[in-house]
Amino acid sequence: MGEGDAIWAPSILPHSTLSTLSHHPQPHFGRKMESKVSEGGLNVTLTIRLLMHGKEVGSIIGKKGETVKKMREESGARINISEGNCPERIVTITGPTDAIFKAFAMIAYKFEEDIINSMSNSPATSKPPVTLRLVVPASQCGSLIGKGGSKIKEIRESTGAQVQVAGDMLPNSTERAVTISGTPDAIIQCVKQICVVMLESPPKGATIPYRPKPASTPVIFAGGQAYTIQGQYAIPHPDLTKLHQLAMQQTPFPPLGQTNPAFPGLDASPPASTHELTIPNDLIGCIIGRQGTKINEIRQMSGAQIKIANATEGSSERQITITGTPANISLAQYLINARLTSEVTGMGAL
Repeated sequence: MGEGDAIWAPSILPHSTLSTLSHHPQPHFGRKMESKVSEGGLNVTLTIRLLMHGKEVGSIIGKKGETVKKMREESGARINISEGNCPERIVTITGPTDAIFKAFAMIAYKFEEDIINSMSNSPATSKPPVTLRLVVPASQCGSLIGKGGSKIKEIRESTGAQVQVAGDMLPNSTERAVTISGTPDAIIQCVKQICVVMLESPPKGATIPYRPKPASTPVIFAGGQAYTIQGQYAIPHPDLTKLHQLAMQQTPFPPLGQTNPAFPGLDASPPASTHELTIPNDLIGCIIGRQGTKINEIRQMSGAQIKIANATEGSSERQITITGTPANISLAQYLINARLTSEVTGMGAL
C-alpha cells in the first residue's frame, strides 16, 4: 500500500455493530472489551502512520534490520519505513487490528528499553515516559477530540496516557501529529481506543499524506569544492562546486604591489558589487520563510547582503538587491532560484 493510497482500508463493518462498541459502558479496554474488538468483526485491516526521528528509526530497525524483522514476524503486521536521509521518517504499520496492537506493543517496549539504557549512564532518577507520534488525517481529528474535548479527555482518563493533537497540519499535507506519551501499557490501550475512533469516523475527502523533507543542510567551501554536511560527514556537492568555481573565476586579481605575491587574492578582497532581481509578490514568501528564516539562511550560506524592497502599490513584483563579491552574489542567486524552483514544482521546503 503506497503512501499516496487511501489511509484507511474501507472494509469496515456495519455502523450498528460499531456504535454498540463505542457506547460500551466499560471505560477500560479490559479483557472483555478486547475480545469484543476482534469478535465483533472490528478486526479489519487498517494502516497507522508514525512519525519518528532518525535515532528512533535506528532503534526500530536494529543491527542489520534484525529488530524490525522480528517485529514483523511476531506481530504479523506489515511495517514499512520511509526512505531518505531526512531527520524525520514515516513508519507505516498495516494489518488486522490485533497485529497492529502487537506491533505497537513491541515498539513501545523497545522505546522503554532505550530509555532505561540511556538512564543507566545519566544521573536522572525519574524515568521519562515513552512518546510516540501518530500521523492522522486532519478530517478525523475532530472525532478524536470529541465535542468540547470530551473524547480525548475520556481516552486520557481511561488509559492514563497523555494525548495531544497538534493544532496545525504538518507541512504540505492534510494530516496532523497526535502525540501519545505514557507507560508502554498505557500507550497500547490508547492506540486501541484511537483505532476504534478511526474506524467509526473514516477520513472525509482525499488525504494528502505528510512526507518529511530532507533537512536543509549547511554548505561549506574548502579547496574550491562545495560540501554539504550530512550527519558527521561532509559530502561533495557537484552543483554548488561548479557554481563556486565559476564565481571564483570572476574574482578580479589583486592590485599590483600586492604584499604577498605567492597567494594572489588573499589580502585584497574583491570589490563588492550589486545585483538586482525582481520576484513576483506571490513567491516572495517562500524566499523570506516563516519569520525570515529562509532569507537569513540564504544570507548566511552565501555571505551576501540581501535586501527585499517593500511592496509598492499597484506592482505585482518585489525588488531584491544582493550585494557582495561575485562569488557571494552567484551563490545567493543560486539559492534563491532553488527556493523558487522547489515552490513552483510543489516540492515545498527544500
